[in-house]
Amino acid sequence: MAVVQQLIVIVLEIWTIIFNFSASTAAAAQPKKYSAVLVFGDSTADTGNNNFVNTLFTANHLPYGQDLPGHAPTGRFSNGKLMPDFIAGFLGIKDTIPPYLDPNLSNEDLLTGVCFASAGSGYDELTTAASGVIPVSKQLEYFKEYIGKINGLIGADAAKKLLSEAVVIISAGTNDMTFNYYDIPTRRAQFNISEYQDFLQTKLHNYIKQLYDLGCRQMIVAGLPPIGCLPIQITARFKNPLDRKCLDEQNTDSQSYNQKLIKLLNQLQASLPGTRLNYADVYEPVIEMVVQFTLTRPATGFTVVNRGCCGTGFVEVSILCNPTTPKCASDSQFLFWDCIHPSEAAYQIAAKSVESKISP
Repeated sequence: MAVVQQLIVIVLEIWTIIFNFSASTAAAAQPKKYSAVLVFGDSTADTGNNNFVNTLFTANHLPYGQDLPGHAPTGRFSNGKLMPDFIAGFLGIKDTIPPYLDPNLSNEDLLTGVCFASAGSGYDELTTAASGVIPVSKQLEYFKEYIGKINGLIGADAAKKLLSEAVVIISAGTNDMTFNYYDIPTRRAQFNISEYQDFLQTKLHNYIKQLYDLGCRQMIVAGLPPIGCLPIQITARFKNPLDRKCLDEQNTDSQSYNQKLIKLLNQLQASLPGTRLNYADVYEPVIEMVVQFTLTRPATGFTVVNRGCCGTGFVEVSILCNPTTPKCASDSQFLFWDCIHPSEAAYQIAAKSVESKISP
């Protein structure tokens, strides 16, 4: 009997050793976890900051947000989540990113990341001159304020570590091109298209450098979408209402901008020690959805790619897309939610193209 007991003890000790070794090995194999997600930019990234500023460009009313939990509008310019929300969820940080200007932010909200973006914003200060939204320069001021808050919560050293391990998402540029160059040609009087692209990217270069100086090391910078496929741009140019096709010239401009951006990010990464700068390609996922639909009626499930779900889909956005506005029966079948912004289903597909680049 004593021999049997000793054998049992030995077996249990062996299993304990195996279990502890397996647990320590698994822990060592765990991928690096990012600390937070911090977001800057325009309506493709704004999770509700415009609710707290004096502007008409808001989305804090239905049917915006109708597919979010509770079917409640949050200020996101879509029927549901945005790409930064999906990225935060993919990284296991949180399901949605709150706006920095929300007065009800918890300490946990601050420490896991917030959004500074503002719908209608851009790199060019002229873009926000009359709209009342938050320029990207002001977003940076809010970020400095945020750093002061987390310093107070966890101390300067821990805050520095948090920032260095945070994922920073920057998504802007479309408003600059549409507001200042295509639709209201203010900058076209000063620059040709290549010169204006360089003008914007000089501002972006300085912006990334400022974020670096403030402690950010891991950044995702979104390129331009195929601007010529935005329903509002097609509406502004189309002649035959039944023949709504993308504007090739504007799409070509987006492609050239993106090629310059890739080169810029490579140069910056080489000059800023310790950085990891990722280019987020939003052009190819969107144009692929459009082209696949045109050719094959694809498996993506989108049955409409040239107008939004809200209203006619030609001109409705912000206050023109409201509770009294008719909307499509199935928003998941629409590439665009309103005349400018993608649907949640489209954002989810676009996010997947970024996830592989930031997978720990």
